[in-house]
Amino acid sequence: MENILNKFSIKEGSKEAEIVKRTISECEANGIKGEEKLCITSLESMVDFTISKLGNNVEAVSTEVDKNSNGLQQYVIAKGVNKLGEKNKTIVCHKENYPYAVFYCHKTDSTEVYSVPLEGVDGNMVKTIAVCHTDTSEWNPKHLAFYVLKVQPGTVPICHILPQDHVVWVSN
Repeated sequence: MENILNKFSIKEGSKEAEIVKRTISECEANGIKGEEKLCITSLESMVDFTISKLGNNVEAVSTEVDKNSNGLQQYVIAKGVNKLGEKNKTIVCHKENYPYAVFYCHKTDSTEVYSVPLEGVDGNMVKTIAVCHTDTSEWNPKHLAFYVLKVQPGTVPICHILPQDHVVWVSN
């Protein structure tokens, strides 16, 4: 860890050092039951991982927010929610906090992906990607989602909208 922090001129004990340590820890940890994961640092590696798990017929999708919008807080779901790909045939790549590009990519047995159009109070439309985890029984019981939703692991599906800098690969 000391070598990594020195390489990026990050001071030990700083907030940045804690962020780097957390990312490395997440990348080195074993996946949960039914999860295949890899931390990736290049587009080529992301494509290689995706093709090795889903085959050659894949599409990358992500949330598209208009640069003039005020975030997603003033939007409601519009008509036209569409399921993307098949259950168990998706890979989600989350952008990690790190001094350079690192994505936590994973394929789980219980993930469904949807395209969810949102309409703002001003009529502005945003295309978001929602990921639904249909089985959370293997998740850490202290996961923020359980606290916010006041539910227990494995009791209900957990769905969330992905930020713009995350990528979902779906098998066609």
